[in-house]
Amino acid sequence: MFNSSKIFSSFSVNDIPKAKEFYGNTLGLKVKEVEMGTTLLEIDIAGYTVMIYPKPNHTPATFTILNFPVDDVEITVDKLTAKGVKFEHYDSEFLKTDGKGIARGNGGPTIAWFTDPAGNILSVLESR
Repeated sequence: MFNSSKIFSSFSVNDIPKAKEFYGNTLGLKVKEVEMGTTLLEIDIAGYTVMIYPKPNHTPATFTILNFPVDDVEITVDKLTAKGVKFEHYDSEFLKTDGKGIARGNGGPTIAWFTDPAGNILSVLESR
């Protein structure tokens, strides 16, 4: 039924201008403003659309909303850190990150988590 549908994802933020700056300038994604009764952001990521909409009572997602596969997590973390992105640090029985916020060898991919200005969780992970 949906095999020919062009899917897209969406999530909320509490400040559209901050989101536009972060996703467009900090992350370097193609972002455009769209008017649909209110100003939305439309991000094109490799041909897929992600819509970001304003929500005054926004609550950040408690799970990862976007994963960005990259060739090298450490290089990407260094580049984003230089742009002011702060990475999450975990030290639990099931998940440990190093000083840069990178989880390695925990039974999953090499991955690092960070948040957008609205507190939504994003990640970069090695695509190998």
